[in-house]
Amino acid sequence: MSIAAELSPAPFGRLLTAMVTPFDADGKVDLPLAGRLARHLVDEGSDGIVVCGTTGESPTLSWQEQHQLFATVRNAVGQDCHVLAGTGSNSTAEAVEATRDAAAAGADGVLVVVPYYNKPPQDGLEAHFRAVATAAPQLPLMLYNIPGRTGCSLAPKTVARLMDCPNLISFKAASGTTDEVTELRIECGSRLAVYSGDDGLLLPMLSVGLLEW
Repeated sequence: MSIAAELSPAPFGRLLTAMVTPFDADGKVDLPLAGRLARHLVDEGSDGIVVCGTTGESPTLSWQEQHQLFATVRNAVGQDCHVLAGTGSNSTAEAVEATRDAAAAGADGVLVVVPYYNKPPQDGLEAHFRAVATAAPQLPLMLYNIPGRTGCSLAPKTVARLMDCPNLISFKAASGTTDEVTELRIECGSRLAVYSGDDGLLLPMLSVGLLEW
């Protein structure tokens, strides 16, 4: 779950729910149940749904399964909420292709996680995200920093260099510290919407005085 706490309006609404991916008894993706679950999340107040994020078992799904899941969710919720597709990968070429596919399928935005395992330097991270951003320049982009899972952290100064990409509009902060949000505000100002990826840190993020609820 991601909750927006930012100075500028939340581009995807206040509450984004990272949807789990349901499987049947044979271990196959249960698409009908995924559609019902997505509809339930919207009916219960989610402003947006993230499909095929880490919570959605993206590391264990094929790209074909992920595309089918996105199409199923989009069809189930229509235009009643924002639908973001998780298109991150530690392969830049795969992330670019997945982002283009998401744009073609009608995504409202994409969640792109820091490349995992590879541990690229900051220049490499900048090149990776710039390639993804330019692959579908009309598609809003949310960067996702969760170093506890990826083994690598995206520095706020690197995010600032990427702000010349007009479709980079938001950031999911899950580093485990409010310092990251403070630095993002200093480097990027209010144009970058920040979503809390750590439920336990939402109140501290609000209380530091940089963020409004």
